[in-house]
Amino acid sequence: MSSLHDLPQHIFRMIESGVVAEFATMTAKGAPIDTPTYYFPADDMATIDLATGVPNPAKAERARRNSKVGLLIEGRPEEPVVVIRAHAAVRDSDIQSNAIRYLAETGWQGVSHGITWEQARLAVTYWSRIIIENTPERIYWWDNHAALDGPPKVWNAAPGTVWPQSDPAPEAPVSPGNWTPRPWQDVAADAIATGHPAHLSVVDSDGYPLPMRARSVELVDEGFRIAVPKGVPWAFAGPACVTFAGFRTLVGVAEAQGDTVLFRAERALPQHPSTLDTKQVLQPSEATLAKTRSRLEAEMARRGQPLPAIPEEAPERTRIARIRLARIASDAPITGLTAEHGNRST
Repeated sequence: MSSLHDLPQHIFRMIESGVVAEFATMTAKGAPIDTPTYYFPADDMATIDLATGVPNPAKAERARRNSKVGLLIEGRPEEPVVVIRAHAAVRDSDIQSNAIRYLAETGWQGVSHGITWEQARLAVTYWSRIIIENTPERIYWWDNHAALDGPPKVWNAAPGTVWPQSDPAPEAPVSPGNWTPRPWQDVAADAIATGHPAHLSVVDSDGYPLPMRARSVELVDEGFRIAVPKGVPWAFAGPACVTFAGFRTLVGVAEAQGDTVLFRAERALPQHPSTLDTKQVLQPSEATLAKTRSRLEAEMARRGQPLPAIPEEAPERTRIARIRLARIASDAPITGLTAEHGNRST
């Protein structure tokens, strides 16, 4: 196999129609960081693309430094579970074009909380996006969640595949972040209390950070005790992170102990205000807006680009975006997004 079109149809359709992927990148110190993110395949399915806000460039900076990334796509219990090893290429040389593409691919209703496009288009701090194109190197899949205790099926890219390169990094150093991390113990307790699904990411033997949904998570003194599927072909050991739907993320070390994994937490990542109150995605508070706008302007200045102009009319949806919209309308599970947080409101 050498093209995603060679995959079994139910796997191809799962990748094509999915809405959110667990997306793992590598820190400079070799730790995986998983961020659930809207994704949008290229029309020819050559790359599995996603984006991050210009005011929040961390995962793009990580992907530019180390192109090895991992994605997890999943849905209903009877649907496939797909893990993708890929090489990332960061696109931030034309933020104006990125903003238009992001709108065409993801729309705005899913994070609107009922506001109109006339209001939503004012959120330039959100629509200013860095796009990350991910070319699959290997794909593991299981036909459904019940199959996760058995070995996966595997697709590999053609030998000699040339991996696309990122746009050149801006010469100026990245601007400092605005959000202060909380003690990991507090974040861990909050994560368990919310009941959000957890995903454990580790680094495989080839250096790819790979996420997998936890079957259960128990809060312990060191961090978490986690049950994971038995059929996963990489070891749950070494530098790791646990994220709870992207709202709370902790970094530490994983250690296999019999049928479970002990995750020893070291720190929690800072929480953006929009993860605590998703209305702030498009309707940030004055304090959030001031900090986000300041960093947006600094990051755009690094790139020598003006702020993007958001059109008066929302761009038309792409072909694959319409497929994703149908999945959302069917009320199928969307990894990382929950009804509790209002992300299905239109």
